Amino acid sequence: MNPNKALWEKGDFTKIAESMRDSGSSLVAQLGITKGLKVLDLGCGDGTTAIPEARLGADVLGVDIAGNLVEAGNKRAKTERLVNCTFQEGDATDLHQLADKSFDLVVTIFGAMFAPKPFDVAREMVRVTRQGGKIVMGNWIPGDPTLVAQILKISSAYTPPPPEGFISPMLWGVEDHVIERFTKAGVTKEDISFTKDIFNFEISCTSSEFVDRFRKYYGPTINAFEAAEKNGKAAELQHELEDLFHRQNKSTGNGATSIPANFLRVTVKIR
Repeated sequence: MNPNKALWEKGDFTKIAESMRDSGSSLVAQLGITKGLKVLDLGCGDGTTAIPEARLGADVLGVDIAGNLVEAGNKRAKTERLVNCTFQEGDATDLHQLADKSFDLVVTIFGAMFAPKPFDVAREMVRVTRQGGKIVMGNWIPGDPTLVAQILKISSAYTPPPPEGFISPMLWGVEDHVIERFTKAGVTKEDISFTKDIFNFEISCTSSEFVDRFRKYYGPTINAFEAAEKNGKAAELQHELEDLFHRQNKSTGNGATSIPANFLRVTVKIR
């Protein structure tokens, strides 16, 4: 099986995505979505941004490599009777099933950044976007002190080194790398802009319970715990993550967690 597909079908990311709904909707509200806009939501998960896009009247296609998340997204769309939102399996590195210049807007929030072959990902996003359209990416930032960058940093310390030739997904959070990838795909540097933004994880459980969700349901953390257990370091990893989540939880209510995480928002205009 494709290793990236295996990673994101591991566990059940919908249990994490529940904490991302409000921020997903807030982000979409800033994108200027209008009725009938053709949107590709790439690396869509179960629809954290695709569903809000459809609620605003866009014709949305969600594409994700994980079959279980595609199924969950279609179920959400059906429950909300959003006939303008469908989900299908696909690989961000090769969107051969999608025609050139077929979308007004391509959105990928913490999605396509995790696909291998980043130059192929940039090329494919540019290819399927029509002239006058745009691409919006949300990417975690390497070395950032907030939640997700630190989860991935901590987890990587417990897992075996990546295979030779591995390109860190976190490089999508570095402006120079983003510029290099999109200019190779034919975009001018002047048509690429950046904004530092904040995404909030909000969920009705304690920060320790939220850590348990990542341990059980988030592919990279599942892998880290599997490796840590083999080395007798699972308790150490658990302690590191609990300390991180406790420190970053801004909620003052009992049994509630609210953790902000910095990300890089990338906007690419297609001419």
